[in-house]
Amino acid sequence: MLDQNLFINDYEETKRRLTRKRVPVEQIEEIRQAVLDRKTLVGEVDGLRAEVNEKSKQVGVLYQQGRKDEAEELKASVPELKKKLEAKEKEYKEVDDKRLQLLLRVPNLPDDDCPDGFTEDCNVVVRMEGYNESDYEGKEYKPHWEIGEELGVLDAERAAKLSGSMFALLRGDGARLHRALIQFALSINGDRNEEIIPPHFVRPEMMMGTGTLPKFADDAYRFRDDDLWAIPTGEVPLTNLHAGEILSIEELPKRYMAYTVCFRREAGSAGKETRGMQRLHEFHKVELVRLCTPETVKDEYELLISDAERPLKLLGLPYRVLDLCGGDVTFSSTRVHDLEVYSPGTKSWLEVSSIGIFSDFQTRRGNSRFRRSEKDKPELLHSLNGSGLAAPRVWAAVVEHGYQPDGSIRIPEVLVPFMGGQTEIRRS
Repeated sequence: MLDQNLFINDYEETKRRLTRKRVPVEQIEEIRQAVLDRKTLVGEVDGLRAEVNEKSKQVGVLYQQGRKDEAEELKASVPELKKKLEAKEKEYKEVDDKRLQLLLRVPNLPDDDCPDGFTEDCNVVVRMEGYNESDYEGKEYKPHWEIGEELGVLDAERAAKLSGSMFALLRGDGARLHRALIQFALSINGDRNEEIIPPHFVRPEMMMGTGTLPKFADDAYRFRDDDLWAIPTGEVPLTNLHAGEILSIEELPKRYMAYTVCFRREAGSAGKETRGMQRLHEFHKVELVRLCTPETVKDEYELLISDAERPLKLLGLPYRVLDLCGGDVTFSSTRVHDLEVYSPGTKSWLEVSSIGIFSDFQTRRGNSRFRRSEKDKPELLHSLNGSGLAAPRVWAAVVEHGYQPDGSIRIPEVLVPFMGGQTEIRRS
C-alpha cells in the first residue's frame, strides 16, 4: 500500500508514476480527495472531542466553585455536543474506510528505471543466455505434452478425469524428474537462504499483505467456512513471516526459501496456451523472499536475480532476461525482471521466474518494521521476491531440450544425483 501522504505532499509526481501503470487519473484524484477529506475530518473530530472534554471539565470546576446554575446550564449543552461528535465520528469512519479501500486497490509506483510502455511488447530483452536461433533452424521439436504421453510420464487424460482442465498428473520417471528439480533447487539455494515449510492456507490479512487481496480475489481459491485462502505463491506466507513485528537491524537481511504447492484459478487464461505443464491451477514452486533495509534493496535485487538464474544455467537451458516496462510490472512491484526459458516444442518463451522489488508497499500493509538502534523510531522493511524454480515449466523445458532421436529424454547432469544415478528416461 502506498503512503497516503504521497497524494498530498508529492501529488504530481505520484500521479505521473501511477499513470505509467495505466491507473486512470480519475482514480488517482479520488484517492487524493479521500485522503484530504479524512484529514479535514480528523481535525473536526479532534476539535469536537476537545470541546466535549473541556466543557465536562468546566462543569466540574463550576460545581466546585458553588456556581450550580452555571454548571447545570453548561452540563445541559454537553449531550447535544456529544451527538455532534458521534455523527462526525461516524462520518469519519465512512470516509476512512473508503480511503483505505481506495489505497488497497491502487498499485505500487513503478521505478523510473523501468522502460516506458504499457504492454509486454515494450519489455526490453536485457540479455540472452545459451540461445542461438540458428541452433533451431530446420529442426522439428515435439512439445513436452506429446513426449510425456509417448513415454507414459505425463497423463493428461487421467488428470482431466480427476480434476478437470488445467491440472497435471505425472507418473513414474516423470514424477521423479519433477521431484528431482525441486530437490535440486532447494539444495543450490540452501547456502544463503533459510528454508521454511509454511502453511498452504492463510488468513485473508496475509493475502492482503502481499497485495493479492482485494484486487485479485477472483483469481484465488477460498475456503469460506474457515475464512482461509489457498496460497497462490510461497511469497504470501514468507513475506508475512514478520508481519506486526519490529526486527533489529542486526537481524537483516532476512533471506527465505520455501517449496510450496501454489493454487490459482487462472481466471484470465482464456486464449492462452494451457496444454501440458504451461499453465496450471495447481503447481509446485520454490520461492525466494528477501526482507531488508531500503539502502540494501538494490544489492539484494541483483543477488536475487543471480539466484534465480543459477538453476537455469546449471541445467543448461537457454533463457533470456527481460526488464519489464512500467505498464507491465506487477501490481505490488516497483521493478521486475522476468526469466524466460526457450521452449523449442512450442517455439515460444516460457516465464519461469518473475523477480521483483516491492519497496515498502507490502510491508506497510503487514506492518513489518525494523529499528536501526534502540533510540531510533521503527522503519518499514523493504521486500523482494522471485521464483527459485517454477517446476512445471522447467520440467517442460528439460523434457523438450533433452528429447533424443531414439525417443528417450536425456537427464541434465546436475539432476542425475537426485534421480538415483539415472541418466535417461525411457518408456518402461
